[in-house]
Amino acid sequence: MTNLRLGDIIDDYCSKCRRLTNHAVVSIVNDEPAKVRCRSCYHDHDYLREQIPPSKKDLKKLELFNAVLAGGQTEAAVAPAEEPAAEPAEEPAVEPAEQTVTEAAQPAAAAKKRGRTKKA
Repeated sequence: MTNLRLGDIIDDYCSKCRRLTNHAVVSIVNDEPAKVRCRSCYHDHDYLREQIPPSKKDLKKLELFNAVLAGGQTEAAVAPAEEPAAEPAEEPAVEPAEQTVTEAAQPAAAAKKRGRTKKA
């Protein structure tokens, strides 16, 4: 890089705006910017060298993928594997006579009113 001075404008990824924006150099260590300030939202952060950091979701996927490749399974990888193994219990077939009983019970339940009743 060329000789940077405090206040010079450089491009960097802003972690608050989540986009590549202009930044002002706030501090310099070993002739490289260490801290920068976004000129859009005025958020101070470390200089990220114009690289978008990976999301936490992508890091978790990578960690689980590496664990599977290594042969060791983590608790998070074991739990989803057990869920599909359990078969859902079949519901018994409902006969038409039972359906009419439940349909007749529904209007009776709907007749009950909740809350305060009006006084005449």
